Amino acid sequence: MKPSPQTENNVLGGTLRACSYAPLTGYFRDGCCATHAEDGVAHLVCVRVTKAFLEFSVARGNDLVTPRLEMRFRGLKPGDKWCLHVLRWIEAWEAGCAPQVVLEATHARALEYVGLDALKAHALDLN
Repeated sequence: MKPSPQTENNVLGGTLRACSYAPLTGYFRDGCCATHAEDGVAHLVCVRVTKAFLEFSVARGNDLVTPRLEMRFRGLKPGDKWCLHVLRWIEAWEAGCAPQVVLEATHARALEYVGLDALKAHALDLN
């Protein structure tokens, strides 16, 4: 049996919280940045997107703005929360336009890629 998001941990060591149900996010579209113990799942960082980040993402070839109805995706707007691929967050961070992070909804595996201090510096739930 695969673990549920309630048995996975966040970057603070607590239980992984939901990121967003509207829009519905997560690699498994379950509202959480959960991995369900699957290898290769890297949509680990729960963020609140900004206009600057969305423009950055489109410019880098990852259009998160345009609706894709065949995928039940309405497109993101500034203020939406979303499970972002950890490498995309790092790319945006290095470019100076990282979106804010919801630490309690960011999967602990994100720490394999980026330090907690960097995430805390952009934390929505600390700042």
